[in-house]
Amino acid sequence: MKRRDFLKYTAPAAILPTLINGFSIKAFASSPMLTALSTGAKDNDHVLVMIQMTGGNDGLNMVIPLDVYGKYQAARTNIAIQEGKVLRLDSYLKSGLHPAMTGIQQLYNEGKVSIVQSVGYPSPNYSHFRATDIWLTGSDSNEILTTGWGGRYLDTQYPGFPDGYPNADNPDPLAIQIGSIVSPAFQGAGASMGIAITSATDFYNLIDGVTDPVPNTKWGKELQYIRLIAKQTNSYEQSILAAAKKVTTQGAYPANNGLAEQLKIVARLIAGGLKTRLYMVSIGGFDTHANQTEGGDTSKGGHANLLGGLSDAIKAFMDDLKGLHASRRVVGMTFSEFGRRIKSNYSMGTDHGAAAPMIIFGDYVNQGVLGNSPALPDTTTVIDNIPMQYDFRSIYASILEQWFCVDQTTLQNILQKDYQRLPLISGVACGTITGLPDLNTDKKLITNSPNPFNNFTTITYITGSGNTMIQVFDTTGRLISVPVNKVHTPGTYTFTFDAQSLPSGIYYARFQNGPVQQVRPMLKVN
Repeated sequence: MKRRDFLKYTAPAAILPTLINGFSIKAFASSPMLTALSTGAKDNDHVLVMIQMTGGNDGLNMVIPLDVYGKYQAARTNIAIQEGKVLRLDSYLKSGLHPAMTGIQQLYNEGKVSIVQSVGYPSPNYSHFRATDIWLTGSDSNEILTTGWGGRYLDTQYPGFPDGYPNADNPDPLAIQIGSIVSPAFQGAGASMGIAITSATDFYNLIDGVTDPVPNTKWGKELQYIRLIAKQTNSYEQSILAAAKKVTTQGAYPANNGLAEQLKIVARLIAGGLKTRLYMVSIGGFDTHANQTEGGDTSKGGHANLLGGLSDAIKAFMDDLKGLHASRRVVGMTFSEFGRRIKSNYSMGTDHGAAAPMIIFGDYVNQGVLGNSPALPDTTTVIDNIPMQYDFRSIYASILEQWFCVDQTTLQNILQKDYQRLPLISGVACGTITGLPDLNTDKKLITNSPNPFNNFTTITYITGSGNTMIQVFDTTGRLISVPVNKVHTPGTYTFTFDAQSLPSGIYYARFQNGPVQQVRPMLKVN
């Protein structure tokens, strides 16, 4: 195939990165979510920054359960963080942070962080690739979706996109990813809507007008030609340049921190006035099967370095945005494809698990810890997982509704189901009052008796108005049954759970009524 034929037939599909003055970009597939965010927030300039912790983060060593510390320490004697070194949170005694996360601790104590406990989904997948796909597309574990978790919305709202874009009203890219891998979170059924900045070096080359020299070879001439085509076809170069050049001074960021370098670019573009709605950055290395901690001091080691880098980068990012008078535009969130097992392994590490905490941060984020410390068994086995308290799609639903002001009907179409919303963001952001109840009540909303039990146990639950759901999971996170899923009038209800067909062991009954949830461990014995 001739060179120009190759470019003609492959460039529109954005298979290869394009280069503009040494600035490497990659076109995303269409992201319905991103236009949704732009449309749903026409009267504001809100931004969401997603931080992907690739590899599967050990959430139990990130947010340490102090109220069940004895069970935690017994389950992972070789890697448990020393109780005296756990970072305390203002007015919250049940949990604390890894000692390396002083930046997040400061932001929490300033009222700018919400921690959501045990986020996952029913019947989790432990493959890095499949689990990542589930998180980025918003699918159930048993379905494959070809669009991102917001893609469905944009396709219904902008069926003609991308015709006419960019334009005077929308001159900026709707999404920017720092990194060269196209995220399925931005995938839609139509054309490309965003760009990826492959590295900090490429970004600064663009704004400084630096072009990497090409070798004086046949392939060098080919590269030079590709750059020419890319520069001619890129529609967003000037808006990125204009935004970047408005910011000449930024705050201090930690050195030798790849995530900090990415967030520094994001802060510059946001403060420069770019109207991009969604940013994706990433930090890798969280697949900690071995040597997660140091033998002499479990507060140090590989995982500590990762969490410290994450925490320091987020703190520097928020401080920079504050200094640039742009922090009120931003909400950020961390996520990983899965957590790790409760019990540590003999290599001073942890194996692939299920639920893990998420961190939501920003000026308008409601301070607090949602959910209880994970339910830990008295004696753990290698297959035991942290039971899910919140579905990850509840986080998406809450941010879309409370930050981007998406109405409830559209929201259910976006996520395909009506997921519970959590009080993550102040109602001021969308001009509403949430009036949500206290989600961390000590009142037992779900119990069972007898416990332990043989084949049958009576489950009792106390619910308010609206839909109530009860799910039963095993210790691997597999969904066993959904005995209750209906609208109730407020009151106390009971039913008999039949476990005759189940093997002996621990099971978890999860209660959900609107934003309120609780998890009840149940033990079946012979």
